[in-house]
Amino acid sequence: MSSNGYLVEVKDLVKYFPVFAGVMRRKVADIKAVDGVSFSIKPGEVLGLVGESGCGKTTVGRCVLRLYEVTSGRIYFQGKDITNLEGEKLRQLRRDMQLIFQDPYASLNPRMTIGEIIGEPLVVHGLAQGKEYKQKVAELLELVELEPRMAERYPHEFSGGQRQRIGIARALATRPRFIVCDEPVSALDVSIQAQIIKLLKQLKDELGLTYLFIAHDLSVVRYISDRVVVMYLGKIAEIASSEELYAKPLHPYTQALLSAVPIPCPEVDRQRKRILLLGDVPSPLFPPSGCHFHTRCRQAKPECKEKEPALREVSNEHWVACHLV
Repeated sequence: MSSNGYLVEVKDLVKYFPVFAGVMRRKVADIKAVDGVSFSIKPGEVLGLVGESGCGKTTVGRCVLRLYEVTSGRIYFQGKDITNLEGEKLRQLRRDMQLIFQDPYASLNPRMTIGEIIGEPLVVHGLAQGKEYKQKVAELLELVELEPRMAERYPHEFSGGQRQRIGIARALATRPRFIVCDEPVSALDVSIQAQIIKLLKQLKDELGLTYLFIAHDLSVVRYISDRVVVMYLGKIAEIASSEELYAKPLHPYTQALLSAVPIPCPEVDRQRKRILLLGDVPSPLFPPSGCHFHTRCRQAKPECKEKEPALREVSNEHWVACHLV
């Protein structure tokens, strides 16, 4: 843990993907997937990361795990700078940081048994072999509420919810401290989503885990997250505790997102005002000048088109990047 109490710290993270064209494959532009993102996560905390598809959420998660090389910025884990780790040091880091994938159908090797899939991290990191290996695989299956006898089966014999449980068991194999959950329930039925979210909360409490929970479903994020980061087109729009963000959203984009969340009571749902955004999300290849959101914001002023708003703290632990606040 770092001296200021954070497990993970991300400072001014930038990730550009080059675009090549022509016979000579010359670089002609950059896709600005993540453009100056900063946040921190305390041990045992669940930080929700939300936004529309293509806003850079998954790219942030993969940069934090060092699956992508960052363009610029720094990433700290337990107070140590891991931005440029390589070789054996990076491999050792993998034990403490794991990933739960979005698609339970595509993330499991169909040619491997469930036992082999869950046990692979144990083999890669030399954590168990022989009888101990089989015992740990059985324990991991029980941990995600599956039966140990299922270890000899193949992925096609399981439902989507069961496959996601297998993916969670694989992520837990090395006993990590930090897990990036990359939209882990978006491909599942609503009833199964609730079971997986409940399991993730239970595992967090039992094992003392810390999550970066990436999602676009705000109702799911509200249930599991302690704090929420709202992203738009590669930048952070707002950061606040889950309770405060849903009670008092300040950024126009956050307000629009929350206005679209269904409310169980039909009478209340009919009375509230929906905020409809203008146009489409701009391309990260050529993002707008000034505030990236000004092209879709009904309250935009001339200043919004010219000057990029700084992310500033407007109340205790509530940060907003907006000229209007």
